[in-house]
Amino acid sequence: MEAEVYLDGMEFYAYHGVYEQEQKIGNRFLVDVKITFQYDSSKQEDLSKTVNYEKVYAIVKDRMQVKARLLETLASVIIDNLFTLLPLAETVEVKVSKYNPPVGGHCQRARVALKKKRGE
Repeated sequence: MEAEVYLDGMEFYAYHGVYEQEQKIGNRFLVDVKITFQYDSSKQEDLSKTVNYEKVYAIVKDRMQVKARLLETLASVIIDNLFTLLPLAETVEVKVSKYNPPVGGHCQRARVALKKKRGE
């Protein structure tokens, strides 16, 4: 059967952005991940037969520590890392939000969302 694992609202302080100031001062970021995979219900209680969300968090956390200029780049690399380290993942969707983006006015968050199927 198809299953989905979500990790919503992972918050990080990181140094992503186009402007040099963003890469020096940093900002708060919010990351949401959705992973779709096939789950065999006969393998109940076997962590190796599902997506371990603790591992998902560790993968996202590691990637958030590496500077990126674009949120799209950041989300894309997170997706690629998740596919590499989670062999059961069939589809991965990542949303990355930056709080108080430098847009010249009030804006709570800027967000990008990318979705990819294994093999695309």
